[in-house]
Amino acid sequence: MTPGARHIVRFKPYQRWMHFVLFTSFLGLATTGLPLLFSHRAWAHTLSHALGGIQAAGIAHRFFASLLLLLFAGHLAELAWRLVVGKNHGLLWGPSSMIPQPRDAVQFWQHLMWFAGKADRPRFDRYTYWEKFDYWAVFWGMIIIGGSGLLLWFPQFFASWSLPGWIYNVATVLHGEEALLATGFIFTIHFFNSHFRPEKFPMDMVMFTGQVTEAELRRERPAEYERLVAEGKLDRLATPAAPVWLSRGGRVIGAAAVALGLVLLVFIIAGTFQ
Repeated sequence: MTPGARHIVRFKPYQRWMHFVLFTSFLGLATTGLPLLFSHRAWAHTLSHALGGIQAAGIAHRFFASLLLLLFAGHLAELAWRLVVGKNHGLLWGPSSMIPQPRDAVQFWQHLMWFAGKADRPRFDRYTYWEKFDYWAVFWGMIIIGGSGLLLWFPQFFASWSLPGWIYNVATVLHGEEALLATGFIFTIHFFNSHFRPEKFPMDMVMFTGQVTEAELRRERPAEYERLVAEGKLDRLATPAAPVWLSRGGRVIGAAAVALGLVLLVFIIAGTFQ
């Protein structure tokens, strides 16, 4: 972190752990799923051999899928608790909500105009429109990829529901194609938005340290900064800079995750267009 700067808490420890489990399980699923999907490619044979064989890759794939399903169920339970027990209705609407709102559409258009040099940069609040898109893409992916994956994992169970045979063929296609779309999106658009923007390159550390500098918050999310100042909450969010071991560990883990993602992106391109 920046020496001498005041730091502001942005994410709590449990939120950072959830993100860690999310990207670990996602990378595990992508690494073990690609050799299964592209089993007819020579590089897939090499990759599956490195993973202990195609059978071991399948077992690992189911392990990471279980991890992701548990994480998703835990997140839904957490949201329900905060909404029902904690009566945190700000989850549903307002500046701290992940629900898409009219201002997100307005800021998307303003951002396009800013890229074209025809408008000022949007004054983002706590969550930007692209962060909300990434968040809800997980829900969409869980329905399509997770649902089809469970169907293929437990075919005899679902056969007892008298499902038609063709649905397994549809599930096979949906599972592979949607997974390719998700991995391609994460390893390009999400990586760029999070780490490769000029002001963030080479690594955005916020999901590892949970904090940003006050100057960074004021520059990137002026609406949130001014709201926190007006509500008298900014000082309460001030925190000492993250310890060096956490920053260094985050950089190592983050760099390894990004590097693995880019390697897998090369495999996706090779498998798709070879």
